[in-house]
This record gives sequence, structure tokens and C-alpha cells, in this order.
Amino acid sequence: MNKDSIKPVMPWWRVPMVWLVVGGPALVVVASVVTLVIAVHGADVPLLRHGVAAPSGAHVPAEDASRHAAEPRR
Repeated sequence: MNKDSIKPVMPWWRVPMVWLVVGGPALVVVASVVTLVIAVHGADVPLLRHGVAAPSGAHVPAEDASRHAAEPRR
């Protein structure tokens, strides 16, 4: 074997393809955890109407539309 034909082996973190294979799924896992944290901590946020918090008992347009669709016609 010729000494000139032997190439040095690069460490795994220096290979760009590794970052595509490992980085994509890792990014998805991080985004999932962030989404879970937002969902758990923001579950009790009051509904908004035109940028202002709706008073308790107030209906927002989506609630009115769903009630209208569920009620029979008279």
C-alpha cells in the first residue's frame, strides 16, 4: 500500500451529511417540546375579541357560529 493513497479520516462532526441526518430529527424534537410547553402553560388563556380579553360569559364569533349551526331552524 502506498502512503500517499491513505486519506486521513475526518471526525463525524466534520461531515456535513451527518448534520442533515441528525439535525433534522433533533430540530423536530426540540420544536415538539416547545409546542408542548406552550400548550401546557397557555391552556387557560382567555379568548380574545379584537385584541382585548373578552369578559367572562361573553361569546366570541366562533362560539356564536357553532351554536347557530347546532340549533334547529324555527
